[in-house]
Amino acid sequence: MNVRHAVRALILDETDRLLLVRHRLHDTTVWAPPGGRIEPGETPLAALRRELAEEVGLTLHGTPPHVWHREVPAPPYLPGYDVAVNDYYLVRTPAFDPRGSLTDEQLAAENTYGARWWPPDDLRTYAGPDLFGPHDLPSRTAALRTDGPPPEPIGLHR
Repeated sequence: MNVRHAVRALILDETDRLLLVRHRLHDTTVWAPPGGRIEPGETPLAALRRELAEEVGLTLHGTPPHVWHREVPAPPYLPGYDVAVNDYYLVRTPAFDPRGSLTDEQLAAENTYGARWWPPDDLRTYAGPDLFGPHDLPSRTAALRTDGPPPEPIGLHR
């Protein structure tokens, strides 16, 4: 079985805005938490640190709480993989200008085109045409803002 394991950060600033990166997949734009694939020999936390530095320029200190585990069988957006596994971590930080170590060309090669801070009301009321990845991201992050991280990771399945 060919599994793509990735890590992602739900980055909330001091006003509860959520930092998302913009991906183009075929003819669709998807806003998703920054992060990416765990490389061979990398731990999830090491991958998260690397991905955040590359994509948005955030140096991660400490160990953020793990809040979600999500498995998607045969994801159409990842040809050649049988399963996509994403583990999400909650990161609280003061707002910053998201600019990582990768060039615009390197980000484009990964279908990534910029980042944006989303205020809670914008997330809740956004009606498209872009999508969120995962689709229930606004409600899930609202629950994190209200209830905080769960005592144990929650399994999410599509």
